Amino acid sequence: MPHIAIQLSGPRNTERQQKISQAIAQLTQDILGKRPEVIAITFSQVAAQDWWIAGQTLEELGQSAFQLDISITDETNTKAEKARYLQAVYDTIAGLMPHLHPVSYVHVIDARAAAYGYGGKTQEYRYHHS
Repeated sequence: MPHIAIQLSGPRNTERQQKISQAIAQLTQDILGKRPEVIAITFSQVAAQDWWIAGQTLEELGQSAFQLDISITDETNTKAEKARYLQAVYDTIAGLMPHLHPVSYVHVIDARAAAYGYGGKTQEYRYHHS
């Protein structure tokens, strides 16, 4: 698994969401080694006038931004893998969103295996019963 929540500034753009979803799923497989059948991605949109950086809105700045939060099971990826993932995600989204502000965040959330899961089973349970 992981669950990936992506916030994008500006109006909803289904074509852009599809491109980002496909690219992020591929990076998640290639860099973090996660199985594609358990990658879930959700999107939310934030109006440019509602996204503030350093006291100014993105609308005022004429820029866009994103935040990506990915929940993974703790101790399943190295620091180097996570660093590569952060850079690859930023670079990928920068190629798909015009005028991307550098204050766009990627947060890899290392969740404890006993406190995280899907289908009603924790990752801890899956580990012990695999």
